[in-house]
Amino acid sequence: MQGNEIMNLSSLRKPAKANEKRKRVGRGMGSGMGKTSTRGHKGQRSRSGSRSMRGFEGGQMPLHRRLPKRGFVNIFKKEFQVVNLSRLAELGVAEVNPTVLFELGVITKKTGLVKVLGVGELSSAITVHAHKFSETAQQKITAAGGTATLIEVKQPAPIKRGKK
Repeated sequence: MQGNEIMNLSSLRKPAKANEKRKRVGRGMGSGMGKTSTRGHKGQRSRSGSRSMRGFEGGQMPLHRRLPKRGFVNIFKKEFQVVNLSRLAELGVAEVNPTVLFELGVITKKTGLVKVLGVGELSSAITVHAHKFSETAQQKITAAGGTATLIEVKQPAPIKRGKK
């Protein structure tokens, strides 16, 4: 279409290469891709079942080995979802636990660990169940007449190695 022509059914055309056929490899000499089936002569990539490992760069040092590694990653790190007392006071609930916090949208992970911090003040007595409390949070909850109950974290059983 050129200029200010109005589009109609007679001016529609299919896109370029819309009807191009798929390359059919290894279907004889008449196909134009016979004999070596576009793999070339000899070499690792020409053999059947050839597959290089992920990140392989033809023998060049791969990117993941060229980049420097720094620091230490602790695989046993415990990530806590933090909740402040001021947020708990806003909820207006008598008993608070991780499932209640998740349902009310205070925390994002249902099964994650929860830590309560002492930022803010409590006006009414509430019972709080959490995996960890800061000292000030525990003092403020008990001062308001509530209770701070620790939820015990289940440790996975140790893996036994060696002879039975």
